[in-house]
Amino acid sequence: MSADRYAERRLRTLEAAETAGLGGILVAAGPDLTYLTAYTPPPLERLTLLVLSTGADPTLVMPTLERPLAESAAGAPGLTMLDWRDGGDDPYGIVAAMLGSRRYAVTDRTWASHLLALQRAAPGRSFVAASEAVPLLRAVKDADEIQRLRAVANGADAAFADVIELPFAGRSETDVAAELDRLLRDHGHQRVDFTIVGSGPNAASGHHEPGERRIEPGDAVVMDFGGMRDDYCSDITRTVFVGEPSREEREVYAIVRAAQQAAFEAVRPGVAAEEVDRAARAVITEAGYGERFVHRTGHGIGLEIHEPPYIVEGNRTPLEAGMTFSDEPGIYLEGRFGVRIEDQVAVTAQGAERLNDASRELTVVT
Repeated sequence: MSADRYAERRLRTLEAAETAGLGGILVAAGPDLTYLTAYTPPPLERLTLLVLSTGADPTLVMPTLERPLAESAAGAPGLTMLDWRDGGDDPYGIVAAMLGSRRYAVTDRTWASHLLALQRAAPGRSFVAASEAVPLLRAVKDADEIQRLRAVANGADAAFADVIELPFAGRSETDVAAELDRLLRDHGHQRVDFTIVGSGPNAASGHHEPGERRIEPGDAVVMDFGGMRDDYCSDITRTVFVGEPSREEREVYAIVRAAQQAAFEAVRPGVAAEEVDRAARAVITEAGYGERFVHRTGHGIGLEIHEPPYIVEGNRTPLEAGMTFSDEPGIYLEGRFGVRIEDQVAVTAQGAERLNDASRELTVVT
């Protein structure tokens, strides 16, 4: 991506902060910094901070040791670089001298120690969480971002298609999780972040940690897995059955699938995020399982696996074309089994597009 695109993002971010009545935004190391500069500093304790402030040039403050890395980033052209040396310079004083008298947003990944030091160095200034002041900073994706999300989702789809060809019965959850890790990498993932495998009663635990339980004929198996490719994340869930499922399991699966479809059909520009959650929840509640759907319907996805917008009751944020998030209702019957189906969805001008193509048909494995 060109340096101009990063400059446009920085300008748009500053304008959003100004619209929120702020003097600017301070962007610490993390996905927001990557989004605005293409620079991902080493995960160390030294302060790296992008200062976007009204009436000033965008400035990246970083340790002298790391300046060559920062200067080589794709978004570096157009940035002023200020470096500080260990043992002599005060990075917090450098930042404080750049700030006006107004409030500033601080990105959520800012270390508490950095924020406290800034507060000491800049008395009279106040700071607010960026997630409160400008919560949709990265929520609307451009065409390149959506294509990256589509590509990494397709890799996860391919991993699912391969894993269901393998035997399940008699293997441990950790064995299947290891296969998913391998398959995600085989299909282009550069990093694997999680491979949740819950079988039988463990399938009723939404974020079950795979263990040594042996998968048995008659089990429902929930697999929730994902990772990263080209900086963007995948996250998919499918529930399969080892051998012929019971009538109740078929019924619950059909309800969850209908709920997921109802949520998908509710997605379009201008609809409040909570309305998508309500669409899925209404199907499950009407079927008598409302108390067994224990989480929100979805979360945004992009540079992070979980980011705004959140598809949950109380979130009245209007959806916009380019927003991307999960559609993942579930039913969990404690001590027995659970079912969840998850796809990533992009809001389009007309409605929605599924980024995952993996089958949502009830799937029986051996």
